[in-house]
Amino acid sequence: MKVVLTIAGSDSSGGAGIQADLKTFEAFGVFGTSAITVLTAQNTMGVQGIYPVSSEFINKQIESVMSDFEVSAIKIGMLFNKEIIQSVGKIIKHLTIPIVLDPVCISKAGSKLLEDDAIEELQKIFCYATVLTPNQYEAKELFGYQYGDDKSVQNIYECPTKVIIKTHKILMDKTYKSVDMLFDGKEKSTFVSDYVDSDALHGTGCSYSSAIAANLALGKSLEESIMIAKEFIYHAITNAPHIGNGKGPINHKQGGQLCHID
Repeated sequence: MKVVLTIAGSDSSGGAGIQADLKTFEAFGVFGTSAITVLTAQNTMGVQGIYPVSSEFINKQIESVMSDFEVSAIKIGMLFNKEIIQSVGKIIKHLTIPIVLDPVCISKAGSKLLEDDAIEELQKIFCYATVLTPNQYEAKELFGYQYGDDKSVQNIYECPTKVIIKTHKILMDKTYKSVDMLFDGKEKSTFVSDYVDSDALHGTGCSYSSAIAANLALGKSLEESIMIAKEFIYHAITNAPHIGNGKGPINHKQGGQLCHID
């Protein structure tokens, strides 16, 4: 069985962060391990509290996992501050396995999940990742990206890292579609699914990047991993349990069962 490590924050409501990552790994039949960077008091309506873990203990968690397991891929989520980013960066810069970096800045409920002075530090570790998975708002914060302005993404291409910008709502043939755009420094690829008008969006970004990491660990190409992850998220949203009073969680188990996995 393939082993995947998530380095991310904990969501007390279970819909995002470490909890969403582990549920996603389970859905794809890989064994999930974790290093928790931040504890949050959080629910579907927002984040009520953030308590960062010391960088020394985060390193100890990562080293503990990687000294015992053959880790086939890593997903990185909420890093929160400069100290944590620097610490994680020193570890991943020497690795050759696939790394999916979700540059978490803002939650779906609008809560800030990255300190203001940490943005530049986060940008410094982009080159260590296989692919970045920002949403449109994060891409604007990190690259100055706006839909149609593909040149802004070129700012990172001092390194081979690819960028997929998530969830452009685009009208195609009189129907709204969810379009993700993958930039590799030379050309752009698009990944399309039906757009789902739903409030059950809590943790979709975390789960999407985790699904990509899981499939990379299984030996699939980045493009194939993205296609599978997009289908997984679509089914997980459309079968959401509709719990909580805000942007509710998705259904990871059902998403995995309905997703086409070879």
